[in-house]
Amino acid sequence: MNKAHLSTFTAGLLALASPLTHLLAQAPEAASSYKVVNAAKVGGAGGYDYVYADADGRRLYIPRGNRITVFDLDSLKPLGEIANTPSVHGAVADPRAHHGFSSSKPVVMWDTETLATIKTIDVQGGPDGILFDPATEHVLILSHRAPNATVIDARDGSLVGTIDLGGAPEQGAADGQGHLYIDLEDKDQIAVVDAATLKVTAHYDLGGKASGPAGLALDAKNHILFACCRNPATCVILSADDGRILASLPLGAGTDGAAFNPTTMEAFSSQGDGTLTVIKEASPSSFAVEQNVPTKAGAKTCTLDAKTNQILLITAEYGPVPAPPPAGPAQPASGEAPRRPRRGPMVPDSFTILVVGH
Repeated sequence: MNKAHLSTFTAGLLALASPLTHLLAQAPEAASSYKVVNAAKVGGAGGYDYVYADADGRRLYIPRGNRITVFDLDSLKPLGEIANTPSVHGAVADPRAHHGFSSSKPVVMWDTETLATIKTIDVQGGPDGILFDPATEHVLILSHRAPNATVIDARDGSLVGTIDLGGAPEQGAADGQGHLYIDLEDKDQIAVVDAATLKVTAHYDLGGKASGPAGLALDAKNHILFACCRNPATCVILSADDGRILASLPLGAGTDGAAFNPTTMEAFSSQGDGTLTVIKEASPSSFAVEQNVPTKAGAKTCTLDAKTNQILLITAEYGPVPAPPPAGPAQPASGEAPRRPRRGPMVPDSFTILVVGH
């Protein structure tokens, strides 16, 4: 190719490339920008379930068996413990009253500034999930067996009442306008509760789209629920006004927690298979899986830090599953063979806090 032709060819390439370069410069940040930005191995003994970020108080509460470990939400350095919380599963805090509560039996109420225990509150059932309603300053202790929800006044720790939800609750969400939404794992429904009267006003069915709802997130502004289910691994998206199903999207395996960020208009579902599914709400009628973020196996629950727009998860490492005992003449009275553990023992000091962000 002679110089004249080469010059013409090069000019043509530049002319074609210029619009493309401009488009690339104007393109939004790739949807795959979420990643684990911090992994703090904090160790410690005890199992784990839910994790809770107090975005106003800048504290992170992690139940560990019979205590709640407390960390600085920014540095993840330990700040102390809430002791004597038997079989604790979750925690919440009231940012106005500066009171924290455990989902344990009894419930422990503490001062969120000093971490000093204020009182213990006797409850019935088997405390599991926990929910704070900012509109009424009520804490709901959720239980798979009756009573399904015990309601406590966060200002003074007094018992307000109980609610029969009609099924086994997992996770709940409050819209701040007097409505509570709680998924019922065994009924494949979402119970709608009037926060003032403590009465169930509706049950939204998942319409056969999926079963075993474990995580629930709410876009309070647009009245949209994200029910994250295990079988199949699906997020069923519903109208919070009437339960109308808007969409269903695939998730990773083993969901056990969900959150919604109104700043980014994204719902998050954390899964035990080591993924965090991010669902983008482009509009109240348009939803898409934006990303499946690799986390770590066992990181099945999550919490949103609303001030940093980061998601925090917790997990640990486990050794091999122990071999079953050798067969012998002695058998349980039922005639059934002993069950083999689903996983091995926790590796000492492997417990880790994961932070997902940009």
